[in-house]
Amino acid sequence: MRNHEDLPYILVERDSGGSFGSFCLGALVGAGLALLFAPQTGEETQEEIRARAQKLRLAAEERMREAQLTLEDRLGTVREGVEARVELVRDAVESGRVAAEEARTDLEAKLERSKAAAKAGIAAAREAAVDGKSSQEEDVGE
Repeated sequence: MRNHEDLPYILVERDSGGSFGSFCLGALVGAGLALLFAPQTGEETQEEIRARAQKLRLAAEERMREAQLTLEDRLGTVREGVEARVELVRDAVESGRVAAEEARTDLEAKLERSKAAAKAGIAAAREAAVDGKSSQEEDVGE
């Protein structure tokens, strides 16, 4: 015998396609009921809508002004920070340039001293060679 749970079952779905139509119908019925039960006349309702729209517009404009001021403040702060960093970089570059000039001057002075020492060494070596040659000649001549 078969159990009811073992039996296959069939599910039927229907696509009515009328969801948008139902929405429009509900919106029209709701608007009609709102007009029938409204506590004020159409002109009063329109005036209230205008007043609320004006308030919303003014509030939006105020928020925009506040946002602009806040943005300008932030940009000013960022600009000051960038200018300060640029100044630091300029100072660092100038310090590096001065240090490079000093190093070059020191190197040139050391080079000149080395050249002078080398020339003095060569002159001393020549003089020693000349003196050594003269001593050898004297020794040979005796």
